[in-house]
Amino acid sequence: MQQSFTREVFSLFSLEIGKSETTLSSVDQILDHLKSRIETDPAAVFIATFDHYAHTRALPNGQIHTDIRAASNIIFCFGFTLPTPQAMALRPRSIGVVELPESFHITFMEAPMPVANTAMESWARSVRNRENDPRQS
Repeated sequence: MQQSFTREVFSLFSLEIGKSETTLSSVDQILDHLKSRIETDPAAVFIATFDHYAHTRALPNGQIHTDIRAASNIIFCFGFTLPTPQAMALRPRSIGVVELPESFHITFMEAPMPVANTAMESWARSVRNRENDPRQS
């Protein structure tokens, strides 16, 4: 096995959305919303969802932070190019959605393609679909 490094170290994108900032009320609703965005993107394909919370809870030694109420990933792939065999290590893509007591936390790893990052960022930001009303805080 050979270890190598790609073009750069990829950063994480994170977005915290207060529950008062969205009409979506659960991780499952957010996953459905993201799935619809993926399915309307001609360069992306939906693969699956993964309930990380249920998986971890079922493990004999699984540990979940007490503030985490739900945690799932939506898995998909962009099909722009397949330049080398090593590119497969960077695919497919995943967006994680976590429910906390007062917010949802959406995260994804930076992709090596700016157009993919732009799409994922747009999808994540679209979850924030209501103006923050201070009376609801």
